[in-house]
Amino acid sequence: MQVIFESRDPQGAEWRDLALRRLRFVMRRLSWGVQRARLRLSDVNGPRGGVDKRCQLELNTDGAGTVVITSVARQWRTAIDGALARAARVLLRLWRRGHRADRTGPAPQPQPAAGRRPRQPAISDARVLRSTG
Repeated sequence: MQVIFESRDPQGAEWRDLALRRLRFVMRRLSWGVQRARLRLSDVNGPRGGVDKRCQLELNTDGAGTVVITSVARQWRTAIDGALARAARVLLRLWRRGHRADRTGPAPQPQPAAGRRPRQPAISDARVLRSTG
């Protein structure tokens, strides 16, 4: 998996090592389906503060095309962790959808063993059925 980090904010650039380490950790089991990951950190409001730290994660996947996830928070670490957690959930959901598509059609019904007749309800079962119906 190729990882690209982008940040125009000087504070965001300081988070480069942590962001890349966290990205590799979160994607360690899902990286087989991701060719390239682009992580962008930006400060929306600039020095004014507030909930303005944005982490945008763009994943180029094999089967689902490009997946873009954005998280905005008050602190850099929270924005990074939020985007990575959401990315893991999305990739896992996409992978599960792909596997369910292979299982089309109704589930097979169990067949009685060869040479055996299906079980007939006992008399007590029949009474219970009549009294509740």
